[in-house]
Amino acid sequence: MKIKGIAILGSTGSIGCNTLRVIDSLGDPFRVVALAAKQNAAKLAEQVARYRPTLVSVASESCADDLRARLRELGAPAIPRIVVGEEGLIEVATCERASCVVSATVGAVGLVPTLRALEAGKRVALANKEALVMAGELMTRAAQKNGAELLPIDSEHNALHQCLRGETRAEVRRLILTASGGPFRNCNRAAMERATVEEAMRHPTWNMGAKVTIDSATLMNKGLEVIEAHWLFGFEADQISILIHPESVVHSMIELIDGSIIAQMGITDMRHAIQYALTYPQRLPSPLPRLDLARIGALHFEPPDTGRFRCLELAYRALRKGGTLPAVMNAANEEAVNAFLAGRIRLTDIARVVESVMDKHVQGPASALEKILKADAWARHAAASEIAALVAERGSVAPV
Repeated sequence: MKIKGIAILGSTGSIGCNTLRVIDSLGDPFRVVALAAKQNAAKLAEQVARYRPTLVSVASESCADDLRARLRELGAPAIPRIVVGEEGLIEVATCERASCVVSATVGAVGLVPTLRALEAGKRVALANKEALVMAGELMTRAAQKNGAELLPIDSEHNALHQCLRGETRAEVRRLILTASGGPFRNCNRAAMERATVEEAMRHPTWNMGAKVTIDSATLMNKGLEVIEAHWLFGFEADQISILIHPESVVHSMIELIDGSIIAQMGITDMRHAIQYALTYPQRLPSPLPRLDLARIGALHFEPPDTGRFRCLELAYRALRKGGTLPAVMNAANEEAVNAFLAGRIRLTDIARVVESVMDKHVQGPASALEKILKADAWARHAAASEIAALVAERGSVAPV
């Protein structure tokens, strides 16, 4: 069987590390040919020494020097070519030896490299929500034009992909994304106002990075997923619903026009979705534990509280208006999440910052990369001003 070269953007993060575990379990013909990480040189050096990619990208020259030194300390048999910055990410994303690119960076940094991978005709296993949120039109157009495949790694969208495999578009009435509800599902607004970073990081189901975990606490992650689902599957905002499902056993569902509902269920382990994206359209055996419904006993569902979780409505608004507004919403959210993690604003201020920036945005088309990047930069500047005003007004930082 032909070797399947895998390039990973964000190899030292949760998705990246799980992708390497999946490749370990799959064995031949999967090979790691290129890796990209921001600045975790210690973990990246271990990965390079083990998997021996020929191309590696890091954020800066100083990180590259650190990586070379660590590889020498580990006694690595060869030092790969090391590239830096956004150009380095793009080189990894378009690596000639890679047939599949796992896009697992967090935030807007993954936009251009993911787009370039699609333009190069690669299969993109996508875990980076922001790329589709910001530039869904460009991404899907590039995939269609260049014969590239766009397969989701997010558990919810991966579940939808599996549910839709046997159905025609005309047979499907709506998509139903499930959400755990995050750590504040049963908290009132006052408790959320007082929430610390430590409390917000206690996700009840998944082990994720800081940004994604905070997005889960505000349910912005689900809002981003609504926009992502629109671009992946071609459904409009009114055809995409959200259900809170604390057990996180049903990863998503589709409702058909005759009232039937098809659900994809499984254990809470991202390796299932990653393997599906790497091996599609085949299904291969997996070493993961099997789902034991008898042990779980009961599954619960409830509608989301958009009064407490304002980010959901903001995301639906961005999708309905389209253009550059989703990119603006995403950028403002990233800045606000960083400010919360730094203890500068409260958890509930995240939605306030995002809404204020969206209200001030002058809408434009998202038909060109330059327009999207310009809107992204404007929104970050506007969000920084909103955050500074909140800090000055309050006279103290939020509890950490």
